Amino acid sequence: MSLDACAELVARGDPDRFRAAMAAPLAARKVLLPIYAFNLEVARAPWVTHEPAIAEIRLQWWRDALDEIAAGGEVRRHEVASPLAGVLDAEAARVLDGLVAARRQDCYAEPFADAAEFRSYLDDTAGGLMWVAARALGADDPAPVRAAGRAAGLAAFLLALPELATRGRQPLARLSPQAVNEVVREGLDDLAEARRGKARIAPAARPALFAGWRAPALLAQAHAAPERIGRGALAESGLRNRSALLLASLRGMI
Repeated sequence: MSLDACAELVARGDPDRFRAAMAAPLAARKVLLPIYAFNLEVARAPWVTHEPAIAEIRLQWWRDALDEIAAGGEVRRHEVASPLAGVLDAEAARVLDGLVAARRQDCYAEPFADAAEFRSYLDDTAGGLMWVAARALGADDPAPVRAAGRAAGLAAFLLALPELATRGRQPLARLSPQAVNEVVREGLDDLAEARRGKARIAPAARPALFAGWRAPALLAQAHAAPERIGRGALAESGLRNRSALLLASLRGMI
């Protein structure tokens, strides 16, 4: 039940967050990697089976584990749940429970009802995850952190749309092109809010925001050329991709 197991899981399954964690100080990595490993386990639970009921059981397993962490008693032994218990308090466990509940959406082929439901999903998942990570590192103001998380989550979601389509999922099918464009604009607004709030984020907590290092370029591109979203043509140059994380780590902000 070691940090190494979490690091190996994240390195294989979530290379962007692994790179972000490796850009953080060692003390921060010890907090971030169990949280990111948890997120990976939950995010992939709906995709390892075609049966929604089985996916729901997998998600419920994590909700039960989070209940144990929140209760402060004995926590089930597991390569991720055990180290996770060492970095969460009861409040953080409750926030992550909301993340798991939101992931139930991924168990089914139903698209989001509207843009508001999609935004809520982003806040509960990517926003909640980034807030828990930053809070565990000493942050005490959720607003700028959650804004950064929503922006990061949106960028990642837009990148994933082609793969989702190959799996028979069209999660934004009920949103008009204009509504999708508005969501992208709101994502850029979230990014601006996070940057304005940088001073309210403790320096030690800022590495939690590194996980959104790809969001600025991808959201700017989606806003400038929205037709690329539907074509699955969002991308960054190799140089920009390599430099974005370095810049985020140097300035402490995506």
